[in-house]
Amino acid sequence: MKKLLYLILVFFFFNSNDTFAHPGGHYHKGDGNVLNTWRLNSGKTIQGNFSFAKDNTIYLEQEEGKIVSILISDLSIQDQQLAKWKINKINHFNISDNINTFPETSSPFKYLPLFLLCLSVIAIYFLNKHFFKNYIFNSRLGLSTFSFLFVVTIIIACSKSTTTTTSTISTPINTTPSNPVVVVIPKTNTASIDSAFSAFKPAISTTWDDTYFYIASNGIPNHNMMIGITSWQQQVPITQPYNGTNSWSIPLQPTYATIPLSTKTNLMKGAVAVAVNGIPIFNALNNRGEDSYKIGELDNWGGHCGRGDDYHYHAAPLHLSTTNGLKPIAYAVDGFAVYGSKEPDGAVMNVLDTCHGHIGTNGTYHYHGTTDYPYVVGAMKGKVTLDPATTAPENQVIPQAFTKPVRPATSPLTGAVITDFTAVGSNGYLLTYKRGTKNGYVKYSWDASNKYTFILTDTAGVSVTNVYQR
Repeated sequence: MKKLLYLILVFFFFNSNDTFAHPGGHYHKGDGNVLNTWRLNSGKTIQGNFSFAKDNTIYLEQEEGKIVSILISDLSIQDQQLAKWKINKINHFNISDNINTFPETSSPFKYLPLFLLCLSVIAIYFLNKHFFKNYIFNSRLGLSTFSFLFVVTIIIACSKSTTTTTSTISTPINTTPSNPVVVVIPKTNTASIDSAFSAFKPAISTTWDDTYFYIASNGIPNHNMMIGITSWQQQVPITQPYNGTNSWSIPLQPTYATIPLSTKTNLMKGAVAVAVNGIPIFNALNNRGEDSYKIGELDNWGGHCGRGDDYHYHAAPLHLSTTNGLKPIAYAVDGFAVYGSKEPDGAVMNVLDTCHGHIGTNGTYHYHGTTDYPYVVGAMKGKVTLDPATTAPENQVIPQAFTKPVRPATSPLTGAVITDFTAVGSNGYLLTYKRGTKNGYVKYSWDASNKYTFILTDTAGVSVTNVYQR
């Protein structure tokens, strides 16, 4: 009887380790399999191989058979396209959602043959103990025959326990594309982009060719400027020759960047976008890496003047939505539109990614302007060409329109707050600033020959006149 019990225990030992002999899933540590890396909009990554999709969710198989689900909309743009490619590939073969092969749920009958064998042996033993003692356990032939039947039964039971479901095609589906998925973004419709600038004509003008949309302007917006600046560099806005070959250029065929270029460590020189009123938008950070808005460098409209007396924004010109409605307020230099605080259809703005935008209902990416950092562009979602003459962080995108200064750059005036800025005639301005309790003034104008006259009056009432020829 002890020998009989020993054989039965051996059987249950092997089958209790069924999870070790037939572990779940296809990928295990140390087996050499490579898991794909999927990138989320948040920047996080998840490893796992595409298993199946249902509704708007894909399911990834990880090591040891673990299945994780991800909403397709939570994936990066590139991986959304990859997921859709895999789903389309499966649909091409008309395979249902349960395409993959998974072990069947363990059946309560999978050990039935072995159970019946054991039961029969025990019954025979008690009916004829003499037969077992003298033939089965004390006969080599008998013991060998019993062991052979026992092992065959185990093999049959195990083979049934690992039965899997299979697809209806005879060859395996290769869910890895032979070539990288290239996302083709529709070319921007020139009539559509031009309509975003139409409300600001004829102060600006637009043209285009097959590659770029061009914006020409004199660099002076149709709103007031400078008032509200508390950290002043003593620059003032003058006209700029943003026309002809020096116009602002927006690519008509944007392409997603493999790795978006962060504006935290790049593009602290030149424009990252152009507003629909023809004014360039610079990085939220100045060339010292400081948030221009937070340190008081910007006026009430989110702009100020650079070292070339060129007016530009560092914050989102959300006020342009008052004129433009639900149309874009700017276009980034990678070709993607920048909208205000609402979606193009008037809905509440959706959650923004690290680039400060998202895919719109039309399937195309766009940015949004906001009142908090990074205000317009957090990273360049589209591919851009960098000026080889510049280095990070003070690198810039080309093509880029350039300013043409008329006087040497000035230095900061500590404690000055700009309180007023008014037009004087058709070609001049008067800037008023307060320092302590006293006012200072900058009065300047230019003539048709581009001769600029500056009259600087400090808070002590001392005036200095300078004339410059551009």
